[in-house]
Amino acid sequence: MKRPEYVSNERLKHFISEAFKEDVGDGDHSTLGSVPEDLQDDAQLIVKEDCVLAGVELAKEIFHFYDTKLEMEILMKDGDQAKVGDIAFRVKGSARSILTSERLVLNCMQRMSGIATLAREMVKKVEGTNVKILDTRKTTPNFRICEKWAVAIGGAENHRYGLYDMVMLKDNHNDYAGGITKSVQSVKNYLNQIGENLKIEVETRNLDEVKEALSTNLVDVIMLDNMSLEEMKEAVKIIGNRCKTEASGGITLETIRSVAETGVDFISSGAIIHSAPNKDLSLKAT
Repeated sequence: MKRPEYVSNERLKHFISEAFKEDVGDGDHSTLGSVPEDLQDDAQLIVKEDCVLAGVELAKEIFHFYDTKLEMEILMKDGDQAKVGDIAFRVKGSARSILTSERLVLNCMQRMSGIATLAREMVKKVEGTNVKILDTRKTTPNFRICEKWAVAIGGAENHRYGLYDMVMLKDNHNDYAGGITKSVQSVKNYLNQIGENLKIEVETRNLDEVKEALSTNLVDVIMLDNMSLEEMKEAVKIIGNRCKTEASGGITLETIRSVAETGVDFISSGAIIHSAPNKDLSLKAT
């Protein structure tokens, strides 16, 4: 699949660099002390748990960042459905480089594969509807690039990447601003002043707030937060085609289909990232 725009070379380089600084410090003394400097060898990535594979492209970037002479033979790509016993790739070159890079590759791939697997499950649950599954900003600090990338690999979609690429007025924003109307109007004036044309989304907690957000005629998306199925159905009817609708709050694999059938355009889930269990992968010498 095409790499998302936010997975830029600059961001990847920064992430990988900081990760190696954290892990290696002044040296991988276990490897430096036990493995001959000139030893050339290889290893393979073994799938030990069924999953949607994610992080293969990142693994390549990590290996090449640490040692440009390492060579990868990629046997499975990001987004492939992997089964126990599958070999995702082989890497060969300096045994020292393979060992020092191993844990960073596994940490990323195990986490990403878990997220991609849950994302794929959620997408399959809503097949046949027009709803799109979105992630949120409930990510691990400094690991967002990998987590959101994994969501995309799994077939779901990324919501805003950060605070800068979309306006989302949550209940606290609106309460501090003196209500939804004041909050939306103030944001629109602010955006005009700074010359930005960002989409505006507003969180609503009940049908009265839905009507208030709609009445501003300035909102692109209305979030229906922790509403019952009946409330969501009524909200969709009230909103019509005047803006997009997003269901959020407490979405699970068990409830997601029922939520999709209310007619909302989007379903956002924090759990798609923060509650996805890691998948078991292993890098073994051959």
